[in-house]
Amino acid sequence: MNIYCFKFECECPNNQQRIAYRVEIRSAQTIMVENIAGFFLSFTAAYQEDIADQSYQRFGGQQTISAHHHGVDIETRRGWQ
Repeated sequence: MNIYCFKFECECPNNQQRIAYRVEIRSAQTIMVENIAGFFLSFTAAYQEDIADQSYQRFGGQQTISAHHHGVDIETRRGWQ
């Protein structure tokens, strides 16, 4: 099992505030770190749930994306049964 963690920022589409995210991807496959960084840094404005959906399609495995949105902690999981 490989565990990849990455931090990035993206703009909230509702009010254009910057949101800091942390993503963790657990995968039996090897994922190039350049692919992870490039993927998440390509987002300029997006909803957390949409980022999670696209990331899961791209990398698979078990993923958790967490952030603090305007006073609310959100954790979005994909691939967890």
